[in-house]
Amino acid sequence: MLTRKQLELLDFIRVRMEVEGVPPSFDEMKEQLELRSKSGIHRLITALEERGFIRRLAHRARAIEIVKLPEAMERPGFSPRVIPGDRVEAPAAPRSALAIEPVHATELPVMGRIAAGVPIEAISHVLHHIAVPGSMLSGKGQHYALEVKGDSMIEAGINDGDIVVIREQITAENGDIVVALVDDAEATLKRFRRRGITIALEAANPAYETRVYPDHMVKVQGRLVGLIRSY
Repeated sequence: MLTRKQLELLDFIRVRMEVEGVPPSFDEMKEQLELRSKSGIHRLITALEERGFIRRLAHRARAIEIVKLPEAMERPGFSPRVIPGDRVEAPAAPRSALAIEPVHATELPVMGRIAAGVPIEAISHVLHHIAVPGSMLSGKGQHYALEVKGDSMIEAGINDGDIVVIREQITAENGDIVVALVDDAEATLKRFRRRGITIALEAANPAYETRVYPDHMVKVQGRLVGLIRSY
């Protein structure tokens, strides 16, 4: 469940430690990832720690322990390395706590933005790619990702700027959150409800009204199977 920048930073730390035995500074990380400020590096480090790929040691300044790597980055002979700091050595962790847990990651295309508000233009081009854990890809079939724009699905836990993972399919059950193509022109992310010969696309925010269309005007493009959020 790592973004491209998170993968780049983890790999940069790993390579620097393997080649030079010393960690890159935050300034070097910022330059390598072409970020404007070190606050972006702090956010990436925090995200990697929350996802269990690194561990920051409380008793050493700027000390980071690489706990595991995504499967695509695993190499024979890898073992966790500690970035040295300048404070008192922390007690050694049990070997079992440092076990490497390979994580299968798959690159998915991010196909543009999807409206979680009023519909926007149909999605038809790839903006970039993002790595997602294989466990998030439910069932067979093709998957893709979309960046959420708007706040109509906030009560379903989907915020503006989130990345949603979609499995391509043309059918949906009542209550599914789907990518719906309206009148072959506009796409939106909403909860699907069939009402006789009409389709209701429900928001998860009381500020937005439910939109009801004749069923021939709505085509399901895929169903929500996962969500990625950057902090």
